Amino acid sequence: MKIIYHCYGGAHASVTAAAVHLGWLPTDRLPDNEELKAIPHFDRPTAEDHGRIRLMGEDESGREIYIVGRRNEAQVFENMARGLMDIYKQSEDEFRFFDVMPYINWKMVLGGFTSRRMGITWFGRPVIISGVKYSYWPIVGLVQRVKVVTAAGQKGIKN
Repeated sequence: MKIIYHCYGGAHASVTAAAVHLGWLPTDRLPDNEELKAIPHFDRPTAEDHGRIRLMGEDESGREIYIVGRRNEAQVFENMARGLMDIYKQSEDEFRFFDVMPYINWKMVLGGFTSRRMGITWFGRPVIISGVKYSYWPIVGLVQRVKVVTAAGQKGIKN
């Protein structure tokens, strides 16, 4: 099974969710700044990377974990991915999509814009990290629910 976490830019919320899912970040405490900055793709993708599905790793159950930035087009992204699955005769049971956009807060938006779009990482990255820490426990909760429903073979969850 392939699990795809998606959000606006694929640089913060979905990356954090994937890192929690893969066990790279703790679930019993807030990660420190260095742990967040060490995650592959954290605060690195650019606008040109939107729409590119990136493999983050494989979880303890052998499920492949992916991230993607899809701007504000969650349903368009999922519809397009399902259309490609149809073309290539892939079962929808092999893919699960999880929207991490509800966990994005104003600090992540401001910090992401400043760091990624304006290139002012010295200012934007600390703001992003503060925003990620603010949303960290809800993201951990999402990942825990994802693990339960995917292990049970269910299609989705409510955020």
